[in-house]
Amino acid sequence: MTQGPPLSLATGGHAGAGDGLWLACIEQLAQVLPEQQFNTWLKPLSAQVSEDLSKVTLFVANRFKLDWVRAQYAGRIAALLEKLYGQPVQLELVLAHREAPSRSYSAPAAADNAAAAEVAEPTEDASAAAFKTRLNTALTFDTLVEGTANRMARAAAMHVASTPGQLYNPLFIYGGVGLGKTHLVHAVGNRLLADRPNAKVLYIHAEQFVSDVVKAYQRKTFDQFKERYHSLDLLLIDDVQFFANKDRTQEEFFNAFEALLAKKSHIVMTSDTYPKGLTDIHERLVSRFDSGLTVAIEPPELEMRVAILINKARSEGAEMPEEVAFFVAKNVRSNVRELEGALRKILAYSRFNQKDISIQLAREALRDLLSIQNRQISVENIQKTVADYYKIKVADMYSKKRPASIARPRQIAMYLAKELTQKSLPEIGELFGGRDHTTVLHAVRKISGERQQLTDLNQQLHVLEQTLKG
Repeated sequence: MTQGPPLSLATGGHAGAGDGLWLACIEQLAQVLPEQQFNTWLKPLSAQVSEDLSKVTLFVANRFKLDWVRAQYAGRIAALLEKLYGQPVQLELVLAHREAPSRSYSAPAAADNAAAAEVAEPTEDASAAAFKTRLNTALTFDTLVEGTANRMARAAAMHVASTPGQLYNPLFIYGGVGLGKTHLVHAVGNRLLADRPNAKVLYIHAEQFVSDVVKAYQRKTFDQFKERYHSLDLLLIDDVQFFANKDRTQEEFFNAFEALLAKKSHIVMTSDTYPKGLTDIHERLVSRFDSGLTVAIEPPELEMRVAILINKARSEGAEMPEEVAFFVAKNVRSNVRELEGALRKILAYSRFNQKDISIQLAREALRDLLSIQNRQISVENIQKTVADYYKIKVADMYSKKRPASIARPRQIAMYLAKELTQKSLPEIGELFGGRDHTTVLHAVRKISGERQQLTDLNQQLHVLEQTLKG
């Protein structure tokens, strides 16, 4: 890789090759390391890059973390920096309080990342309120891009934020990974606190609730535990599917749930599936989850994906041309988190190579991702998965049979083929027994429209999509 003009990152100036080197490194580490590991040890690091890019200094919060990062990750980071730069890069780890950089670059923020809130350590100048609530103040309704995929969930969340303790209690939001569930629950908390600064609000991940129960059990501090959770005005809890098989946790959450509802406090929960789809959760808890309003967040449609990319790029100080946003949005379809990951790759690639953002640059930056996308989901796999789910023969997908028990699954498979693959309508029609493209279009429009109206159909499609995406 050719080296661009040197840029001193210690003295300010526009972001260039130095921050591009570190951003490209941290982005690749985020792709290969487990999310919890990355968020705990590498995401909080700040980096300073020398003018000639030959040395990268990482600033670590304390001695324990410094020793751990050096032992577990320093070798991998140095090797990756050398690979990206094309020649050896000296890596130095120092304590942050010993030598704070005047200009440094941290790992890019992920908007829909619950784990980040859990692992971040409060700084001395962090307000007491921010620490107690665990809210990310950047995640608001204003920064959430609205589209048909999240419109109903957003409207319900805004209603809860403006009139807590009344309708839609509890509010249960479900959907796949990276669709904006966490953003939405933080937005509820931030809006309520804007209106009522003294309200007792807590955002927490289900795994942290489990940890709190374990600690209370070990230390015999259940009185303090109950005082904390039962006194809230608003409880926001992410990923309640993690309560599966944890009987004591489920019992304590049931008690907290009942106490909060009795005092007209509000509960907002998220999960990767709808309440009745949860496994190994007590029936009485599932019935409580299902007693308010259950609403889905779907994968964002094309126009919404384009808007997200343009807005996120702008917030990073870059302008993404609309045609590039359309190119990326057409190829990254599953969720917001993947869109943000693709955007970070493009921005880092653009800065490091000092090239303007174009379709060709995006194609180069995302070549690995595009290669995976192209071989990910096939129409044949969709046909088999849908046939298995509705207990019909795969051959019925191509046949001319028209009874509802066959025609309906066939339409659903056509809809999923259009949503999850790059195939055109005529290509899909050909793979369904040589049907005309207008037949496919009718199926897509029919299922898409009914999905917005029929809860059962929406839940079935959600299960199928999760199955196909693995």
